[in-house]
Amino acid sequence: MPAQIIDGKEIAKKILEKMKQEVSTLQKKPGLAAVIVGDNPASKIYVGMKRKTCEKAGIYSEEHKLPEKTTQEELLKLIRKLNEDEKIHAILVQLPLPQHISSEKVFSEVLLQKDVDGFSPVNVGRLVAGNENSVPCTPKGIIRILEETGIEIAGANAVVVGRSNIVGKPVASMLLNRNATVTVCHSKTKNLGEITKQADILIAAVGKPGMITEDMVKEGAAVVDVGINKTGNELVGDVDFEKVKEKAAWITPVPGGVGPMTVAMLLENTLSRYREIEK
Repeated sequence: MPAQIIDGKEIAKKILEKMKQEVSTLQKKPGLAAVIVGDNPASKIYVGMKRKTCEKAGIYSEEHKLPEKTTQEELLKLIRKLNEDEKIHAILVQLPLPQHISSEKVFSEVLLQKDVDGFSPVNVGRLVAGNENSVPCTPKGIIRILEETGIEIAGANAVVVGRSNIVGKPVASMLLNRNATVTVCHSKTKNLGEITKQADILIAAVGKPGMITEDMVKEGAAVVDVGINKTGNELVGDVDFEKVKEKAAWITPVPGGVGPMTVAMLLENTLSRYREIEK
């Protein structure tokens, strides 16, 4: 029996509708500032989606587009200015940053209460310790997809393929916080397929098109595809969708799965930052 295709767009739509209603009751609009350095095409698409969704939800947003040659000190100066801006409750520094800029120094500069993506060293440590006050948007969206779909996390064998600081590591921590048994795989993992076949929940976040094939997936598994890869004119994920959907019980499509949830969680996090600052 083919898998149930999880509609991330529909889940995100419900979340955003609820948020829009709440925002409409506030005396002051929550404010989000997005900072993008350079001309990364994927970053531009994400920030564009964010701007449109903010407008729909009634959230104030600003975009600060800086050239590739921007110095680290110039970027830090902008962040300090946004830290002091009372209109702004959440600051998003879009990754990747140019090589000459230290992301650790940048995220350390963002005011803790305005860290919308949970990338500051303090918030990273809090997440590992089980405090999810501020967590990265994509991992949060993955967990919400599982919860909204009714997929049991507690006691499940969860395998995360990918160990990035943006997705792999934080989603592994969030799964552990919900009592899953978690294995993290990466480029040095031996017998990858043997490990992924044990997964009740399989999360693919490596950025390699079609890397997860049918023979690597357990019958009846929940498969969450985080990858967004361009092949020709098509966007495809890290999972061989057409074949894996015949074996899995649940699967997210690309596009239309995790992507819309990332944007919804960004706005939800913005509202959370607003509540913390304006309380």
